[in-house]
Amino acid sequence: MNHLFENVAYLKGLAEGLDIKESSKEGKLLLGILDTLEEMAEAIVEIQEDQEDLEEYVEALDDDLADVEEDLDIDEDDFDYDEDDIDFMEVECPKCGEVIYLDEDILYDDDAEVLCPQCHEIIEFEEEDLCDDSCCCGHDHEEPETN
Repeated sequence: MNHLFENVAYLKGLAEGLDIKESSKEGKLLLGILDTLEEMAEAIVEIQEDQEDLEEYVEALDDDLADVEEDLDIDEDDFDYDEDDIDFMEVECPKCGEVIYLDEDILYDDDAEVLCPQCHEIIEFEEEDLCDDSCCCGHDHEEPETN
């Protein structure tokens, strides 16, 4: 970037050698252009320095990220994907009618309280509300026979 400063200095030298004065309209224009060129050269050098700093920073981040990725490199065989299957059940809030999806384990936990995200009321479940024809809870789902 030194060549920018050298070029501006050369042009300023030419202007002085040609005896361009600020007293004429053309002289004001040319000297103003030269001053602007000098300011632009300084700004470009500053931007280039900032760019170099950013490049160094990005390279350091890239190295750090590579280290983290290497530390987290785990074989997929280390996971038991069968445990990742979570069964959700669709439940409608009796107060506001909002349909929510809950983990079945929460529904069968007697100590768990479920709050409706819409009306913020506690949703209480009866055992028969939780069961359907494919349920495996262990109680009888058939209607009692009437004679």
